[in-house]
Amino acid sequence: MTQPRLATQTEHGRMYARSVGGEPEVPSITTVIGQYAQDLGGWHGYMAAKAALEDDRAMRASRSVGLKHAVIRDAAAAAERYRDQAAARGDRVHNYCENVALRAMGMDHAVDDSREELRQYGESAWADRFDEWWDLYAPEPLAAEVTIWNRTVGYAGTLDLVAKIGGRVCIIDYKTKGTDRKNRVKPLDTKVIMQLVAGVKAEEALADPDTGHWVDWEFGDAPVLLGVALGETEVKPQQANPDLLKHNWFKFCALRKVWEYHRSVDAALEESSLQPLMPVVPPPPRIHMPEQDAS
Repeated sequence: MTQPRLATQTEHGRMYARSVGGEPEVPSITTVIGQYAQDLGGWHGYMAAKAALEDDRAMRASRSVGLKHAVIRDAAAAAERYRDQAAARGDRVHNYCENVALRAMGMDHAVDDSREELRQYGESAWADRFDEWWDLYAPEPLAAEVTIWNRTVGYAGTLDLVAKIGGRVCIIDYKTKGTDRKNRVKPLDTKVIMQLVAGVKAEEALADPDTGHWVDWEFGDAPVLLGVALGETEVKPQQANPDLLKHNWFKFCALRKVWEYHRSVDAALEESSLQPLMPVVPPPPRIHMPEQDAS
């Protein structure tokens, strides 16, 4: 379930309510982390150039103004198309992973249906590699797609998996990744540490979304925070360095304040007729007085 039932997309990013139909109250973990600016200009430029060179219409575009603009328009949107396609693939892979965990917990699941969906999109390799990882590490799932809340800082989120591996409780976050030129899965972004530490710092877990019933979070002392890069050719799990958790928690809390500042400024502008920038007129001309004769 990639769109949690209590999550809603708003003008301030994804936000969570306390119950189904309730008002969004706090930002999601990913929305908070999204306040950290990242320069993607080079990647956007590369994707646009690649799309233009690979476009079959490019050779004919010089003879048609309309066709040239169509090629340019499509190339400019290449990065967004790639992002949306990767997000949709990630949703399908996460759905399969969740159903595997539900099956292991003896709960209702749709493993066969979710795997068939991956097959239809030519993405069975992700499921194959995940199954290999699951068999190798033998996780004992305790909770899958669990929604958590932190009242003190003010955020919520949904964790992919809580499981015991080798007898130790692990908070696990899956990241679907592409494959590099060496046929290896691409590395995890270090921002995943903030996501994991925000998860372990939760105070409540959702028990019933319809009634808005929450219970105390019982995995706040989980000793292992695990990011798992899922690719077509391999799966690479990596543990967040325990010595860096405190620093990443402070960074996450600072980004939460940044989100609040952005929202408060936007709200102030919406509630008033004040303009952010005002015109400035030139000053009046200076009047030069004749000098008095000292004699």
